Amino acid sequence: MIEFSADAGPRLLLDEGSVLDIGACVVDGVDLSPGKAVPDDGDARISHSVEGFLFTCGPDHIRHRQPMGGAFGDRSYPLHGSFSATPAKVQWLRHEMGNAECRADVDVVTAERLTARLERLWRIDGSTGEVFLRDRLVNTSGEPMPVFLMYHMNIGGKWFDDSVRLTGSMLEGGGFPWTFGEEHGGIFCVPAPATEHGYSEVSLGPIAAIGGKTLRVRVSAETLPFLQVWRNQKAPAHVLGIEPVSHRWVPRVELEEAGEFDILQPGEGRDFALCFAFVAAPSKVDASAVAS
Repeated sequence: MIEFSADAGPRLLLDEGSVLDIGACVVDGVDLSPGKAVPDDGDARISHSVEGFLFTCGPDHIRHRQPMGGAFGDRSYPLHGSFSATPAKVQWLRHEMGNAECRADVDVVTAERLTARLERLWRIDGSTGEVFLRDRLVNTSGEPMPVFLMYHMNIGGKWFDDSVRLTGSMLEGGGFPWTFGEEHGGIFCVPAPATEHGYSEVSLGPIAAIGGKTLRVRVSAETLPFLQVWRNQKAPAHVLGIEPVSHRWVPRVELEEAGEFDILQPGEGRDFALCFAFVAAPSKVDASAVAS
């Protein structure tokens, strides 16, 4: 793990053994990642990844396993795709003027035996404490390939009380308590159109354990036009996930039949971005800052 922090903001542990995803996310001395309080889906890669604060799902598949069919017979696309457990090659780690930056490449072989590269850049603004993630996914194979991406931001439910709410313009009524759904959990996926400057925004808080701060997440809606939110309080799980995603929550074959695959030609790339911060209260911030 690489310790990654700036003059302000959270202290992160970046997992160079798995896509340079975030393991621990420490705010005011509290690690908000769920740790072992997550379900076990029988895949060691995912069991490791889901324990952290953020892991990357894709690029050949998202969500749960589905049959591949065709030339691949009875094989299935892997749970959450092929990224998890793929090592990252760190290009640089910098701390300058109170800011922090880490750049890495992740070369992956997909379930279809094609190749892709994730060019990943993490940055923390040392004055505001906001964390920025910029990804470029490039088709390095010689064939066209459909690409999918989902970011799982997982927060340990043990840190929440009854005052914690989800808030966002894409949510019914503009928001609701974090304990949505059935007694032990729930899941939904909704369109998340941009509100300004091409970004959608969702917040979770206030979280008393970190001084009443709220987690504010902003997402580039052009390539991540949906928001999935997942809650699981079925013991031993105790976790809530905020999950920006490229495709709606329907079977893969339905997406293909509807012409909703995002096809990358050989050498072509696609950009994805999000940022998050722990703020004193939900607030509107100029999303053009994300592009800086």
